[in-house]
Amino acid sequence: MKSLARRRDTEEILRRLRSVRPESARRWGRMSAHQMVCHLADAFRVAIGGLPSSDRSSLPYRTIVKWLALYAPLRWPGGIPTTPEIEQNGGGGTPPGDFATDVARVESLVGVVATGTVDLARQRHPLFGRMTHAAWLRWGYLHMDHHLRQFGA
Repeated sequence: MKSLARRRDTEEILRRLRSVRPESARRWGRMSAHQMVCHLADAFRVAIGGLPSSDRSSLPYRTIVKWLALYAPLRWPGGIPTTPEIEQNGGGGTPPGDFATDVARVESLVGVVATGTVDLARQRHPLFGRMTHAAWLRWGYLHMDHHLRQFGA
């Protein structure tokens, strides 16, 4: 299973991130490519405790849905709602600025997460609740993969 815990998986996902352009067309959803980059940064900020997020977890999400999302051999489908704090269209997500700067911000946050400089297990996922450090690293890869596929990367 791919994860930000593995250097080659982290390098692969960052290569894919760098292939996205502001004009990249979306395959589903409402975000532009630039909004998606900002959404990824916001999501990693939630993961490291740098951005508060509302708790929308429930027993089914903390157990069954979390397990399916992280470990079932299925790709995440398009159209999954996000938390309001990182919603790009009408929510509280960080607005796009300079594209290259925003991509560099995601790269930096991936570095923080992947190198283990922050104890991710201290943070709660907005839907999945408490997660192990390893589960957060798996989530980070899958979340990026989902949105990069959204833009053909």
